Amino acid sequence: MDNAYNVGLIRVVTIKEPEILNLHGTIIEKKFPQLNVVSKCIQDQDKGIHDQRTEDIAVPKIIELAKEWKDIDALIISCAGDPAVKELREQLAIPIVGAGESTALLSLRYGTKFGVLGITDEVPEAYNRILGDNIVGTCNVDGVTSTLDLQNELGRKKVIEKAMTLKDQGAQVISLACTGMSTIGIAKELEQICQIPVIDPVIAEGLIAYYECINGVK
Repeated sequence: MDNAYNVGLIRVVTIKEPEILNLHGTIIEKKFPQLNVVSKCIQDQDKGIHDQRTEDIAVPKIIELAKEWKDIDALIISCAGDPAVKELREQLAIPIVGAGESTALLSLRYGTKFGVLGITDEVPEAYNRILGDNIVGTCNVDGVTSTLDLQNELGRKKVIEKAMTLKDQGAQVISLACTGMSTIGIAKELEQICQIPVIDPVIAEGLIAYYECINGVK
């Protein structure tokens, strides 16, 4: 395609199957055909990032992996905690896009009260920074502590129950705070059940990456 842009995408969980590794990139390419997405993942983190300890372990791996890329127009860190985004923005001369910041910014378009729904006890930093006191309820889903827990029917059921709780607590928008929820494709189902907007973090990061690419010089 003419005027196509090359985008790197880092998964923060170790994935051996190419189809699953490339899934976030495939979602983005379907929504934004001008983006060609190449995905890589960090090693030795089969459960990904789910707390401060696992994030601290992952950050240097993400930075090292990011610096391997050549000739890309933007780089996506496909994790709602935005690990290493700040560091990479200081070190690389291309746009660095984080899923968390992208989701929080897009959420502002759809309401003024936000239910942040993820797998961590604490709301990720970008959501707190951007949505602030307009966040209702808590972030975590009972019994779901890693992205692996999302890949079964019980985990999916608990996510739906949590979304309904956040709506009952006053949320006008559900801001998903785990890209694993994009992996299982639950955003549209939550919208149908809750009848409020649900922001998918992978689509959000793709949108911001697309804007960064078309806004730059090609």
